[in-house]
Amino acid sequence: MVSIKDVAAAAGVSTATVSRVLSNKPHVRPELRDHVLAVVAELSYRPNLVARNLRSQQSRTLGLIVSDIRNPFFTDISRAVEDTAYAEGYSVFLCNTDENPDKERIYLNLMRDENVAGVIFSPTRETAAHFADLQLDFPTVVVDRAVPDGQVDQVLLDNTAAARRLTTHLIENGYRRIAGVFGEASTTGRERQQGFAAALQAHNLAPAQVVYTLPKISAGYTAVLAILDSANPPEAIVATNSLLTAGALQAIQARGLHIPADVALAGFDETTWTTLVQPAITVIAQPTQEIGRTATELLLQRIENPERPSRMVILTGELLARASSAARH
Repeated sequence: MVSIKDVAAAAGVSTATVSRVLSNKPHVRPELRDHVLAVVAELSYRPNLVARNLRSQQSRTLGLIVSDIRNPFFTDISRAVEDTAYAEGYSVFLCNTDENPDKERIYLNLMRDENVAGVIFSPTRETAAHFADLQLDFPTVVVDRAVPDGQVDQVLLDNTAAARRLTTHLIENGYRRIAGVFGEASTTGRERQQGFAAALQAHNLAPAQVVYTLPKISAGYTAVLAILDSANPPEAIVATNSLLTAGALQAIQARGLHIPADVALAGFDETTWTTLVQPAITVIAQPTQEIGRTATELLLQRIENPERPSRMVILTGELLARASSAARH
């Protein structure tokens, strides 16, 4: 049986373009429409009538595409999205990309095929940089990662301000040689590095070390081991997501060092374990419930009114100062 993907491949276009042609939607060039219809006829493609009937009704399903569901930040956001959607009579279809642009493209196409009412997602760095090129044909809200060129609703944290506040806290507590470990997979890491650098510069300090790595526990562990084994190890480490913070903690423990006497540690995201370990970890707590709820509300508003102007909502993190960054004596 010929599929819509077969038609797209033969015509040299995306499945979304084929769908727009078959649905007689606007914004398709006449010559492109004729070309696609010719391929449809040549391959004797017949759309699934059940699917077509389903598409004639309003979907009550929302798509949610996150970059790493193991990251507690995205777990909390997913719960908030589901709670808000359920309260409004919607269900949620969840996909995880592992920061892989290829998986991301597959899932975006899947969202079209499943005819979801709209999508909330955190794009990879590659996708965020070229977001306008996606030409998404369903309501969309971006969370966590800024999209500079896309006319799309966004719910973000003020990452630069949050990282600056966290670094300033360490400086005010007497730490001078401070290293930073940043995620390399998205715009978030770059923004947090800017805040880290701004705090140091404001106090005439230079970073002890700056490392970009994958936002995973194992990557944070490896990066912090190298930092601790360097000729001039830092007095404090800033890790900029919960997985990197966990990896940093494991590395410090592996070297038999004490927090904060040997090295202080401060990170991002309030999770269960940050208060269960000793000493408890200083973090920037992101308003994950508010991020998920706001993103869902914006998406439902977009579904209801597709022509309204796009909105960017920027939220503020909260510094939770704990013993892992206690004042240096």
